[in-house]
Amino acid sequence: MAISPQPEQIQNLMANAPDGKLYMLNLLKFRERAAYADGRKTTLSGREAYGLYGQAVGRIIAGLGGRMVWGGVPNVLVIGDGDLEWDQVAIVEYPSFEAFAGMTASEDYQAIHVHREAGLESQLLINCLGPEQMQALLGDQPAQ
Repeated sequence: MAISPQPEQIQNLMANAPDGKLYMLNLLKFRERAAYADGRKTTLSGREAYGLYGQAVGRIIAGLGGRMVWGGVPNVLVIGDGDLEWDQVAIVEYPSFEAFAGMTASEDYQAIHVHREAGLESQLLINCLGPEQMQALLGDQPAQ
């Protein structure tokens, strides 16, 4: 399972990034134990390592004018087959694609990214259209 985007996925986002705010749906699966690429010894769980990243990236996002819209822990699978495979879900709002791209390239972000990689087993990151983009896409719809 992936925890980093492929180059073609970044190119696709660049080509299709909506005007205005950028909404990212995060589906997260944590490692049982954090595993740092530099081999450091730790007693942290994957969730705890990701939590270090989450606290720091939250401050970075807020500094850009973004925010976490919603976050939670999956509870019960109501529709669909199989088991719940995600440990946590979140929707994050960025002021723009440019703010998101600038954040991921920043030194501050790169310094904390090690905790993200240590904590995650897999992730889906999905760009979703927000209310303003949906309104523009749908136009004025007659009331029903």
